[in-house]
Amino acid sequence: MSEKPVRIATRGSPLALAQAEEVAARLRAAHGLAVADTEIIVLRTTGDRIQDRTLAEAGGKGLFTKEIEEALIDGRANIAVHSAKDVPTWLPDGLILSSILEREDVRDAFICRIAGSLADLPEGAIVGTGTGCRTCRRRLRRGR
Repeated sequence: MSEKPVRIATRGSPLALAQAEEVAARLRAAHGLAVADTEIIVLRTTGDRIQDRTLAEAGGKGLFTKEIEEALIDGRANIAVHSAKDVPTWLPDGLILSSILEREDVRDAFICRIAGSLADLPEGAIVGTGTGCRTCRRRLRRGR
């Protein structure tokens, strides 16, 4: 084992943990490290704590990264793993976005009781979503 493990900061969501585990595994494989040579540090972010209002009302971008960035800056973590969709355009001084892993299948899932696909929905059907970046409701129009 190395003297100190590589400390990987991330959120505690299932997706964040899976991404951090993937990065840890890749680091171990690339550098011949043991499992004990990597450590995942789970941080609860402002975005995780907000339950009483929408994230847009709380300030939008950066709500899921502030505490992770602080852990990097103060040395509690060596690297961070996070979904790019939540990373602000501007990073604090001293931090860089150095790597982006290949994405998995980017298609969303369609779940419906009355149709097998979006194309099968009737004209004017309303489609909703639970994801923050797509919370607007859209009316479907044929041919779009």
